[in-house]
Amino acid sequence: KCPKCSCERTQKRGGRRGLKRYFCNQCRTSFSIDHGQKEEIFWIQHIDGIPIRKLADERKISISQTYEKIIVELNALPNNTFVTKEYCDSEKFCGILIVDGKFIKVKGYKQKIPFIYCIDYLTHDIPVGMVVRSESEEAFESFFQKLKDCNYPLKIVVCDDRSSLEKPLKRHYPEALIQRCLNHYVENIRESLYIRSQSTHQHFFNSIQKHVFEEYIDENNLQKQLEYIFQKHTKENLHRTTILKDIYKRRTELFNYTKVDHCPKNTNLIELYNSHFNARFRALKGFKSFDSAQRWCNALLLRRRTKPLTDCKAKFKHLNGIASLRLTLKNRLIGLIIS
Repeated sequence: KCPKCSCERTQKRGGRRGLKRYFCNQCRTSFSIDHGQKEEIFWIQHIDGIPIRKLADERKISISQTYEKIIVELNALPNNTFVTKEYCDSEKFCGILIVDGKFIKVKGYKQKIPFIYCIDYLTHDIPVGMVVRSESEEAFESFFQKLKDCNYPLKIVVCDDRSSLEKPLKRHYPEALIQRCLNHYVENIRESLYIRSQSTHQHFFNSIQKHVFEEYIDENNLQKQLEYIFQKHTKENLHRTTILKDIYKRRTELFNYTKVDHCPKNTNLIELYNSHFNARFRALKGFKSFDSAQRWCNALLLRRRTKPLTDCKAKFKHLNGIASLRLTLKNRLIGLIIS
């Protein structure tokens, strides 16, 4: 394969200094290959955060050569969704999917555009991810179609408040539930009441946190707790009454986590991934095109799936030292994990 354009239409052209010479029919470049030496991989170090300049200096090659080699390697990587579809055992996924995304800067777009991805909760694997032009129903239609094509056994989606997600989800997974992130929901209430700067609604807010969200038992008990809070703290305060009504109106999506074993009630796991991704996106300062953003984000997901997990705590401590992709690969393919 040609190191410059990745074309496989090459011809042998003798040898030089013990190395075999080849000629690329596509880009008309001649190159040498030492079959006794394993070719060094650049893309993994690049995705892990090592600057291109440092990679070039350490190998005594130019920055442009280093950049070209990284691009060739990124182009040669398989699509993340394809890996899930072809090599993963759908029965090894737990069906609890945390969905979120990051906004990234891409040349040609006035505003940042979303990079949407998801994490299978119990395995921490990332079956699907994609760069889209907006968080529209059309984007989530494509997102859930990809999951469906991978035979992902979706039971429940844990996410923040995204109205464009619901209809596409129900079209592809009619039985799937939605769990809104309680951390985000409670934080929105806190901000609307100015809890951090005023003490006017502090007792009301504390009562909601304790009796509604921390001590939830079932729907009947929820109704009793809301009535209790209404009588004790609300009375004729319209804003507080509106908050209680909204909780009752959205009670199903706020407490669906109780219907699925092991389901979290927040998106904390994917927020940790977001923090890591943020650091990489800031260092890059944006992408030159939509295609380059797709290519790089695809490599980022593959790297996260094939890199052993670290710093997992509590009930996920047993995942430390294991790559998430290894947990979902078909048994006969476990030895072929990308390295």
